Amino acid sequence: MKGETTTINLSRPHYRLDAWKESLKLAKLIYELSQRFPDSERYGLVSQMRRAAVSVLSNIAEGAARNSRKEFAQFLSIAQGSLSELEAQVIISQELGYIADSAEVLELLDRVSRLVGGLQRSLR
Repeated sequence: MKGETTTINLSRPHYRLDAWKESLKLAKLIYELSQRFPDSERYGLVSQMRRAAVSVLSNIAEGAARNSRKEFAQFLSIAQGSLSELEAQVIISQELGYIADSAEVLELLDRVSRLVGGLQRSLR
């Protein structure tokens, strides 16, 4: 059902990570916000923002499934890069008037970034 998180296999390692759970919320929020963008941005900002948000979620999941701490750390680094990319896109979206108030999404971005950073530190 729309709005509900479907879990197929709760034993997957990423399901236990707060960073993954919060990045799922972030991706959903980005999809909701970007639905309101003008049609002219469908292949521009909308596409880029959605890809970046899904990249965060996907890289956390893929890294958690890897067999080494080094590999996991590399995927978390990619997730951090996607978070920075998404932050820039949110800011330009607000500057262009596509997002009225970016505070909620920027707070969630910051939370996910801190959680991913915590995971990175735990792997060192």
